[in-house]
Amino acid sequence: MDLPAVKGLLFGAAIGDALGVPVEFTKRAYLKENPVKDFIGYGTHNKPPGTFSDDASLTFCLAEAVTGDFTLAHIARNFINWAYNNYWAADTSFGFGQRTLKAIFNLRNGIQPEYAGGTKETDNGNGSLMRISPLVFYIYNMPIHDRFDSIRKVASITHGHIRSIIACFYYLEFMVKIAEGKDLFKIYKDLQTTIPDFLASLSIDPREIGFFDRLLKRNIYTLSENEIKSGGYVIETLEASIWCLLTAEHYEGSVLKAVNLAGDADTTGCVTGAIAGLYYGFSGIPERWVHNIMKHTEIEDLAERVYQKIGNIEPSGTLRS
Repeated sequence: MDLPAVKGLLFGAAIGDALGVPVEFTKRAYLKENPVKDFIGYGTHNKPPGTFSDDASLTFCLAEAVTGDFTLAHIARNFINWAYNNYWAADTSFGFGQRTLKAIFNLRNGIQPEYAGGTKETDNGNGSLMRISPLVFYIYNMPIHDRFDSIRKVASITHGHIRSIIACFYYLEFMVKIAEGKDLFKIYKDLQTTIPDFLASLSIDPREIGFFDRLLKRNIYTLSENEIKSGGYVIETLEASIWCLLTAEHYEGSVLKAVNLAGDADTTGCVTGAIAGLYYGFSGIPERWVHNIMKHTEIEDLAERVYQKIGNIEPSGTLRS
């Protein structure tokens, strides 16, 4: 994976997040009349233009762990440091999801990272999907069983239900194929076979796999915008991000589609921005956004350090606790 791809993913995530922050929880009908076209300020969270939220902050916390001794404990320390010390916050930490906050509280109280996230069906918000993208830097050369095991462990730090794990697995498998240079629509079609076959080999409840039928059995890119939801449910965010990626022709179009779906706009923007940034690369992101995103110098440095590290990652093995 080259440096422009690494920078594309990290800047892509932050920019998508920041575009959505001012209109989080806004109604779609309002954004139809007043669409987001560029960074705007204040709005929902009263933040200056270019401010990213918890989505990108936790994405950077995970990326930082990749640059060092990549363990679940390292990731957990970074998450705690974000929540309590504003680590990797654009200014101060904000945007906490309740499930994520509870998991970080569990981490701080000594619960092992792999078991800190909720495992109930009601624990399927998008809080693991929103920050999982940098894991692709660690796993993309690994066999699929090792990829899945690493994804399961990292997702479970905040969201341990199998549905959230599958959502993260689908998203990162799409990213792995992008890193291999595959065409987007070929990736989409290939995953309709490889994902169900692999999950079936693990004896995962078919009913859980069935929640992903719009991705695994249908052509989601043929759906209208009215058929795409954009709330905080993990499957809604996953579907929306893939729909935006497949129905736009460049990074800018993808992320603007994502945030203008309204609802959980910053998270949909972040998830879409990371995968679109990986696909189109750093040069595909408008310079005005790169230069005006908060902490752009620090993001650039982080990308350089991630890139230097990923060439030394072993191609197989189990992620340590």
